[in-house]
Parts: sequence; structure tokens; C-alpha cells
Amino acid sequence: MAARVDHEERRKQIAEALLRIAAAEGLQSVSMRAVAAEAGVSLRLVQYYFTTKQALVLDALARLGARLQSRMDRWVREAGSPPRPRSTVTAILSSVLPTDEESRRITRIYAAYYVLVLGDSSLEEHATPQPALLEGFLAKQLRLAQEAGAIGAEKDPVMVAAGLMAMVNGLGSSVLGGQRTGEAALDVLRHHLDELFGPAPGPAGRTSA
Repeated sequence: MAARVDHEERRKQIAEALLRIAAAEGLQSVSMRAVAAEAGVSLRLVQYYFTTKQALVLDALARLGARLQSRMDRWVREAGSPPRPRSTVTAILSSVLPTDEESRRITRIYAAYYVLVLGDSSLEEHATPQPALLEGFLAKQLRLAQEAGAIGAEKDPVMVAAGLMAMVNGLGSSVLGGQRTGEAALDVLRHHLDELFGPAPGPAGRTSA
């Protein structure tokens, strides 16, 4: 058991090094040698745990997805109990926006992955499952809100969920690009959620983790 834990720690150490490079420099020109240097290990050790660069990239992507999921879960819990569709949708979308150092780093890394996918179509099928699952979960929450009369019956939960995710992704890019602040992006999100659900009864969203 101890040996397995050590192996996992090594894999995590190497994958985290790749994520740090992705956040700072992107992924298009990253090499296994650069990852080894960042991790403080030998190239041979990196190649032992990850036989190809793609295997390393995909492992790191899965770890990044788990980190984002943990952040969303935390924000949903802190939005109140029991969770309600509106608070859940608001918490998830707010947590995705780059409003603090953790979320800015996550957003930068995902942007690096998307750029890499543009040049390597073999990665497409691995880059899309989590966004698709997230859209599906949001659609479910919107459907529950619709059944409770919180949003109009004419709304298509699937289309609304897709639109909200597209908007948040665009807002995230505008924050990273310096067009607006994280707080300004949250204001845009709140505006659209108020249009969807009606004005919130109290302070909407949050600005820190």
C-alpha cells in the first residue's frame, strides 16, 4: 500500500508541474524535459510514469477537473442548506468565474488546454466531457426551478444552461484579458440570473472563495 501511495505522489508531483507551466506559459511548446525540470525530477522518471506527453496532459487535465469540482462543491455548500436550484446555479457559475487567485489559475490552465486542442484534434474527446456534464447538471437544476415556478415554463433548460455556460466562459476570457474585473463579471452574471429567476431576495453570489 505504501508503495502505491508513493507512486501516486510522484504522478501528482509531475502533473502539478505541468499545470504550473500551463498556467504561466501555456502548453503548445511544453516538453517532457521542461516538466521534469519544473518538478525537480529526472526526464527518465517523467517518462517512467507517463510514456507520452499526451498521457501526462490527460492526467493533469483530470486532476484540474477534480480541483474545479471541489471548488464548485464548496461554493454550493456555502450558498446555503438545503441547496435550492437558484442558489446552486448561482454558486456554480460564480465559482467558475476568475474572481480570485485559485479560479484565475484554473481558468488560465483551461484556456491553455483549449489552445492545445485546436492544434491536436485527438484531445477533443478528452476535453469536452466535464463541460458537457456541467451543462447537463445546470439544465437539471433549471428544470427543477421551472417545476417550482421559479422560471418561466417557456424556457428550454438545456438551451439556457448552454447559454449560461457560454456567457461565463466569455466573461472569464474578458477578465483574463483585462476587459473587466472579476467583480464586474459577477455583476453581469447576476444581471442575467435576475432576468431568468427574477430579482434575488438577498445578496446574490459571492466574490471570494
